[in-house]
Amino acid sequence: MNEPAAPHALGPLWHVEGAHTLFAGPLAYNASHRHGAPVYLAGLYGCFRIRFDGTAWITCRTAFVPAGLAHELDCGGDPLAVLYLEPEASPLALMGLMRGATPIAGARVAAGGEIVPLRALYEDRGACAWAGEALADLAGFSLRHTDGSLDGRIARVVSRLGAEPQSALSADALARSVGLSSSRLQHLFTQEIGVPFRRYRSWLRMRRAITAVVAGANFTGAAHAAGFADQAHFANDFRRTFGAPASRSLLGVRR
Repeated sequence: MNEPAAPHALGPLWHVEGAHTLFAGPLAYNASHRHGAPVYLAGLYGCFRIRFDGTAWITCRTAFVPAGLAHELDCGGDPLAVLYLEPEASPLALMGLMRGATPIAGARVAAGGEIVPLRALYEDRGACAWAGEALADLAGFSLRHTDGSLDGRIARVVSRLGAEPQSALSADALARSVGLSSSRLQHLFTQEIGVPFRRYRSWLRMRRAITAVVAGANFTGAAHAAGFADQAHFANDFRRTFGAPASRSLLGVRR
């Protein structure tokens, strides 16, 4: 069966709510970058290319990339769905969205997986109104089809960070709350999540900045709202996180 043609003149879709972050829109080339949370990638109308350190380019329809794993993307300007799920239950939860996945360099790639619900979100100009419910359903489906769990102490820390993203809670305070030393917490956090504690907090700050842009803030306002020193720091961290300038995916965003 032929794939539907990609619709034209649709602005990029960002949705940040609870444990979910979704981007859906055209992408060209994203240089090597590392995410602060696990991510599921799905070509909405066809395949895309992905490359990890030390590998050749791989053509696939879906991919799962753990937090902290460096990778490049080449989508040729075609729409891609990029779904992040905060690792409160399992860092591998999004693997449940794939079909017949092949392991490579710590990630997974596949020729298929859950695409239709994400394409439906992308094609609906009013998707912001129902994206949260749809993504919660998709995440629940994925969790039911995935093995693996997170150390309970780290799960509680991740949950608290998500519930209080702008708090000044220190690693020491969080460690004491789960009965660990600060050094043990930070070692275990990196081991379980895939990125250091500070890098994960930076990811939460990026989510706040994106939320501010979707709400109507300019880049300077979003940077300040999220706690970046200035727009330049936000721009640098965005490029490091996503491998492309913020203007590529945040200008003209749907509201």
